[in-house]
Amino acid sequence: MATLADSFLADLDELSDNEAELLDDDNVDVDNMEEDVDGDLADIEALNYDDLDSVSKLQKTQRYIDIMQKVEDALEKGSEMSNQGIVLEDDPEYQLIVDCNALSVDIENEIVIIHNFIRDKYRLKFPELESLVHHPIDYARVVKKIGNEMDLTLVDLEGLLPSAIIMVVSVTASTTSGKPLSEEVLQKTVDACDRALVLDSAKKKVLDFVESRMGYIAPNLSAIVGSAVAAKLMGTAGGLSALAKMPACNVQVLGAKRKNLAGFSTATSQFRVGYLEQTEIFQSTPPSLRMRACRLLAAKSTLAARVDSTRGDPTGKTGRFFRDVIHKKIEKWQEPPPAKQPKPLPVPDSEPKKKRGGRRLRKMKERYAITDMRKLANRMQFGVPEESSLGDGLGEGYGMLGQAGSGKLRVSVAQSKLSAKVTKKFKEKQYGSSGATSGLTSSLAFTPVQGIELSNPQAHAHQLGSGTQSTYFSETGTFSKIKRN
Repeated sequence: MATLADSFLADLDELSDNEAELLDDDNVDVDNMEEDVDGDLADIEALNYDDLDSVSKLQKTQRYIDIMQKVEDALEKGSEMSNQGIVLEDDPEYQLIVDCNALSVDIENEIVIIHNFIRDKYRLKFPELESLVHHPIDYARVVKKIGNEMDLTLVDLEGLLPSAIIMVVSVTASTTSGKPLSEEVLQKTVDACDRALVLDSAKKKVLDFVESRMGYIAPNLSAIVGSAVAAKLMGTAGGLSALAKMPACNVQVLGAKRKNLAGFSTATSQFRVGYLEQTEIFQSTPPSLRMRACRLLAAKSTLAARVDSTRGDPTGKTGRFFRDVIHKKIEKWQEPPPAKQPKPLPVPDSEPKKKRGGRRLRKMKERYAITDMRKLANRMQFGVPEESSLGDGLGEGYGMLGQAGSGKLRVSVAQSKLSAKVTKKFKEKQYGSSGATSGLTSSLAFTPVQGIELSNPQAHAHQLGSGTQSTYFSETGTFSKIKRN
């Protein structure tokens, strides 16, 4: 049997063998990587950026030539509506329109590639121009117009760029660090500009063809936004079916471009608005409502595109209905708010209110009625100054209290009926002394009205000589002595 040391040595040998294999694999990978890098570099070197034909290849493709030939033939023949009964996907003219939409996207990508080529070449002459003019076609036109001219005051850029951009370009060109290009490089740059302009004109021709067929392909969408905008929307979206599947928020920004205002205010500029701003509805809407109108246009255009994609209404009646709805909503938005009507008073209650009456209510009114003293304090006598608690009209005024001439605040207390009844009721009870000779009797009586009452035991003494007692005790009479026989 192998000892523990022998097993350890065997494990070490296996580890060393694995490390050698891993090193060999790494070397193989490095060699392959070097070969791949060399292959990529070879491909990059094979792609000569100085040659425009190796960069721009679309115009030489058979697909581009065939589609443009069909488009030119169709534009010469005019619109034919003989294929009304054919399904939209099977119509060859619709297939040509779909191919035109795909070709317009390829043309845009090709223009971007040529724009990069022009920018790389012309950067040596005017490096700041690419940051001032962003649109590829405008950039190509400006480069072709300027050429190798260093003094831009001699170059007329009117009509190519807005006035503000022309001013910025002229000022920047006077301080640029660029140098004139060689004749070879300048010729390649001008050729690239010509090719970009040719592709742009081909794209316009394709869009014109699509626009001329919009009344048949998308009648409802054309009724809302117009044939030109409908063609641009379809071309950018990639077909009518793709446009129908697109949400309205994406349709709203189709064709939106970055606006270069050259440092000017952005307060009046419309953002996130694409081809829909070219519609007649958008242009006729007041500026304050244009964003709402654009959202409404995008929503209705999406619905119309879905109707057209299924050939639901070839007559365009649905699109005209949507257009009327949009016009009515925009007119409704512009209506002034209704005038504020005066609020009428509520109708008075003609029915008599239910009021509690009776003995209990009368007693409560008497209990809480205003006193004569308060009435006099609230009353003022004309031409006579009232007395006050602090004098000289300061403090609480007393009104007509004490105006009788005595100089004292007196008022004759008129006993109310309620207090008179209460007093009479308790007087009827004899709270005084009962006349007994008990030692517990007292002439003090406790009453709930007057508190402690001192009664006079002699108050009823004058009544003793009258009534039945007069027959027994007479003030004038004497005791008589009766003689017995």
